[in-house]
Amino acid sequence: MVNCIETLKQIGIVPVIQIERAEDAKPLGETLKKAGLFAAEITFRTEAAAEALRIMASEVPELFVCAGTILTPEDAERAVAGGAKAIISPGTNPAVVRWCIEHDVPVIPGCATPSEVEWCMREGLNMVKLFPAEVVGGVSMLRALAGPYASMQFMPTGGISPDNVGAYLSLSNVAACGGSWIVPKAFLQEGQFDKVEALAREAVCLAKRYR
Repeated sequence: MVNCIETLKQIGIVPVIQIERAEDAKPLGETLKKAGLFAAEITFRTEAAAEALRIMASEVPELFVCAGTILTPEDAERAVAGGAKAIISPGTNPAVVRWCIEHDVPVIPGCATPSEVEWCMREGLNMVKLFPAEVVGGVSMLRALAGPYASMQFMPTGGISPDNVGAYLSLSNVAACGGSWIVPKAFLQEGQFDKVEALAREAVCLAKRYR
């Protein structure tokens, strides 16, 4: 988990991606790599997600490919078998967290309350996802959590944009931010990888500026 946190800190912004067609995974991964953004969170919200993750992880191994929206241990197992380097969930699911711990897989569960953060700490985790970040207090929430949970790192996701990502990345308890704006579904559907590259390059610049 320490290596996972350090990797995400270096990257700063992780694209949160919903892929409808598995064949888009390789060109998308190559686009992110070309832009200098070496991470991706493939959300398990589509039938193509598992295969897309497998393709991206195998064809573009330079990327730190994570599986997002993991709701069951079965999905976690499927994602790891496909090459996922970390499991990310929208909520704090004890079954998913414990499966990952038992199998030595980095896991970043979603938290929206102090109680969920404390549960994750009791399980030995030192990084969680604040989700949905903007809805539950965003930067103000993270500043408040930094006091009692000084050892915990966060990956805020949900409502993050180029306009506010700097405020998040400037916080000492934020390891990285998840951002869905980098790979819009419309750009993927239309094969507009040049536009994705431009957004990814902008994200890289933002991460460097605020770190």
